[in-house]
Amino acid sequence: MIAPRLLSVAVALALGLPAQAQQPLSASDWLSGSVRGPDRESSAWRPGDKPPPGVPGAGPKPVAESGEVGSVQVTRLGNGNPDSVGLVTPRKAGLPASLWEGSDSATLADLILRTPARLPAMNALLDRVLTTQLRPPASGAPQGQLFLARADRLLDGGAVDRAQALLTTAGPSNPEIFRRLFDIALLEGDEGRACDIMNNTPGIAPSFAARIFCLAQTGDWAAAAISLHGAESLGLLDQHQAVLLTHFLDDAYVDSDQMLPAADRMTPLDFRIHEAIGQPLPTASLPIAFAHSDLRPNNGWKARLEAAERLARAGALPPATLRALYSEQKPAASGGVWERAGAMRTLEAALAGGDPSPALPHAFDQFRGAGMADVLAAMVAADLTQTGEGRSGEITTWLRQWQGLPTPTPLKLDPALKADPVEAPATQQGEALLTAMADIDAGLDGDLPRAGRGLAMLRALGLTAEADLAAAQLSLLPVMRAEP
Repeated sequence: MIAPRLLSVAVALALGLPAQAQQPLSASDWLSGSVRGPDRESSAWRPGDKPPPGVPGAGPKPVAESGEVGSVQVTRLGNGNPDSVGLVTPRKAGLPASLWEGSDSATLADLILRTPARLPAMNALLDRVLTTQLRPPASGAPQGQLFLARADRLLDGGAVDRAQALLTTAGPSNPEIFRRLFDIALLEGDEGRACDIMNNTPGIAPSFAARIFCLAQTGDWAAAAISLHGAESLGLLDQHQAVLLTHFLDDAYVDSDQMLPAADRMTPLDFRIHEAIGQPLPTASLPIAFAHSDLRPNNGWKARLEAAERLARAGALPPATLRALYSEQKPAASGGVWERAGAMRTLEAALAGGDPSPALPHAFDQFRGAGMADVLAAMVAADLTQTGEGRSGEITTWLRQWQGLPTPTPLKLDPALKADPVEAPATQQGEALLTAMADIDAGLDGDLPRAGRGLAMLRALGLTAEADLAAAQLSLLPVMRAEP
C-alpha cells in the first residue's frame, strides 16, 4: 500500500502541480452558470511574491551568507493590461476610445454583465462595445476584471467564436483566460488543442478533472488512472466527477447499461465526458453556449437546425450560416423546424426566380409564429425589392425597415418613443451608454417612454444610426410578433 505522503507526491507529479500545499484560488463562474470550476489546485504565486499562508518562508527575506551564485528563479512575464485589448479599433467600431473614462472597472464589469440587449439593434451595439479596443479605466478593480466580464458576456449570449477570438488576443497564459478557452474548445469538440496548450503550459490546468481528462486524451491512460485514484483518495474530486471519470477511463463500463445522472451544474468537461461514454445529453435545457456542440457535422440535420435557430435568435450566429443550413437538405417531416426549413427552401426558389411574392407570406407566418421574424429579416431583407403588392409588399416593407434598409414609405415611429433631448456626460460615457441600452430594452416589455429616454441618450452620445434602428424595431414589434 502506498503511504499517504508518497501518494500525494505522486499525484502532484502526475498532474504537473507543486507537491507543496498551496492556498487555492477561487475560480470564476460564467454568467450563464454553465461553468463553476472547483478551486484551482495550483497557486498563482511566483518567486518574489509574498508567500501564501501556510507556505514555509513567509517572513523576512533571507540574507545571502556567501558569494556563491544562487539558483535561477523564473517568473511569468505579463502580457500587459488585458482590459485594453479588443478585436476592432474604436474608429472602426464607431465608438470613442475614451468610452470608459471616469468610470470604475468593477462598476463597468457589473453593468456589462447585467445590461440586457434583447433587441437586435442593441445586441449588435453591445457586441461592438465588448470587442472594441478601448482605453481601460484609470482605477478600480484589478486589471483583467473588465476584460473577463466582456468575455463572459459574449459567452453568456452564445457568441463563442467572438469570445474565443477576444480571449486569444490576451494569450492563454493567464489561468482564468485559459479556463474559458479550454471550455470553449470542449464545446466545439476541439479538446485536443486545449489539452496540448495545457500540457505545454505548467500551472494553468483548470481542475484535477481537466488534467485527468487531458492525460487520457493524449493517450496516457495509465497516468490518468493513477491520478484519478490519487485525487479520489485525497478528496480532490466531488463524487459525481469521480464516478464520471471512472466510467470514462475504465473500459469495464463500456457495455454497462448504467445511466449516469447529469450534474446540477453542467460544465463543458462533464458534457463532453457524457458524450464520450455514450450517454450524450440534450443541449436545449443547457446554457446557449452548449448549442454550438450540436453544430458539429457529426450531428443530424435536425439537431443542427434547432441549435442554429436557437443561436440565431440570440444573435450569436451569422444569418447566412442559418440560411445555408436550411438549404442543405429536403425536410424529412412536417411541423416545427421542418416547416421553417421547407418555407425557406420555397422562398429561396422564389427569390432565384425573381418573384418572392408567392412564397414570402407563408415564410413570414412560419417564422413569426416561432418568434423568428427578425431572423427572417436578417436573412432575406436585403434580397427583397419593393416590387411586390398586397400582403407580400407589406411584409417586404416591414422586413426591410427592421433591418434599416430604405423603403418607399417611411416608417412612422411610435409617438410614445419621443423624448426631450438630453446632454451626454463629459465622462463616464460608457456607464451612460449601458444604462441607455437597459432603458431601450424596457420597450420590449411595453415601457416605451423609458425606451424613448434611452434613445435620446444614444443620440446625445453620437450613436444616431443605432438609435434610429432601435426606434424602428421597437415601432415594428406589433407586426413582427406573433399574435397571442
